[in-house]
Amino acid sequence: MSPGSPLLLPNGAYVFQKLQDFLRAQYPQFGYKEVITPTIYKKSLWEKSGHWDNYAEDMFSVQGRGATGQTENAQAGEDEEFGLKPMNCPGHCLLFWGEGELKSYRDLPVRYADFSALHRNEISGSLTGLTRVRRFHQDDAHIFCRPDQILSEIEQTLKFVGMVYDTFNLGPYKLLLSTRPEEHYIGTLEEWNRAEEQLTTALNNSGREWAINEGDGAFYGPKIDIILKDATGKEHQTATIQLDFQLPQRFDLQYQASPEELEAGAVSAGDKNIDPSCRRPVIVHRAIYGSLERFMALLIEHYNGSFPFWLSPRPAVVVTLNQKPELLEYAARVQSVLAGVLDPSHSNNAQTSADFKPTPRQLSAIHLPIDVDSSARQLGKKLREAHNKKYNHIIVIGAEEAKSQTVRLNIKNQPNDGAVREVITEVLGRPLTEEDELKGTISVGMTIEEARRYFLALVERFL
Repeated sequence: MSPGSPLLLPNGAYVFQKLQDFLRAQYPQFGYKEVITPTIYKKSLWEKSGHWDNYAEDMFSVQGRGATGQTENAQAGEDEEFGLKPMNCPGHCLLFWGEGELKSYRDLPVRYADFSALHRNEISGSLTGLTRVRRFHQDDAHIFCRPDQILSEIEQTLKFVGMVYDTFNLGPYKLLLSTRPEEHYIGTLEEWNRAEEQLTTALNNSGREWAINEGDGAFYGPKIDIILKDATGKEHQTATIQLDFQLPQRFDLQYQASPEELEAGAVSAGDKNIDPSCRRPVIVHRAIYGSLERFMALLIEHYNGSFPFWLSPRPAVVVTLNQKPELLEYAARVQSVLAGVLDPSHSNNAQTSADFKPTPRQLSAIHLPIDVDSSARQLGKKLREAHNKKYNHIIVIGAEEAKSQTVRLNIKNQPNDGAVREVITEVLGRPLTEEDELKGTISVGMTIEEARRYFLALVERFL
């Protein structure tokens, strides 16, 4: 129905949103501000940016309602041609120029981040699962900076990449410097050489090994690509850092120059339209994940479905020994407390309960998708299913747990169990005993409130 456009079920959407939330939580310390931009722009914008001449075959063209000739008395603009955006840089250039007054050199760098959907007209034969699609989302960002800020911004972005990939325990990854294409590029050789020198310096300062990928740069500038391997050894590009001197000229982006910049001399001889008191910013295009869909695919293979707790769509399941009403009621309470629901008594039927009175949740509230299996099946079958579904924790409750208001956590599919042991010890205030680790599996009893604190600690530590 829509080749190359993934549909995500609730569990996939949960992981997708967690990936977005994780980056959003990091943006303040790196100085990014999130923006929202349109999906389509006029053809004239893509001509201005150079995409229509250099990238048109990879774009989807969209016609206004009057362009087909089937609409009489078409209003202004209805016969125009549009393009679905394959990237966000032209839109972010409009934001930089359209925010208001001319920016000062003191205002730079300006960093815009954008999760908007992108569309690229990939060849149908190249479409592959989540790794090669036509509609996708990118943690796309653009840094507008002064020339003397380029090196520090690229180095900071490389640190950002390293922090994120270390958190997901991804690697080792390759760094490639992709240089000027032989054809279909904009700008002068001097500008390209200058840009490639800046990226080379940043790579040398990173302390990581890197290699040159001749001729594979973007049409507007060279780039650093981060390459990860999947489970079969196939390489995939994920993160990218690109340097661009071209779009600032094409969109006539300027900022009020510093006294030092003015003293240093005139602007480039080929750049005649700029105000003498101003200079052009440089754009650093960057994505940390790259395509979120591709990043998800690599994570699924990397974890083999056993996601770390903070990212898992199946962090825990409560399994009942029987279907006695008092046990089902206790299972609902356990689910509510562990999930972080404010009113446990209405957690299962909040939409239809006549006396349910909703109250606004705090934005910082952490909700966990805790499931319950209260079916009449044999316990062994329920446990096998929970294990096969890769739940991080299986919580079996019976009459004894209901009476003591406790739970027993069986940790089954949790990466980095060494750190998990430390968290349990902190929450319980005691080390794990032999009874807690029978047959090599952690199975520890605690109160519901202690279990909730333990779950929150796993989330806070990205475990």
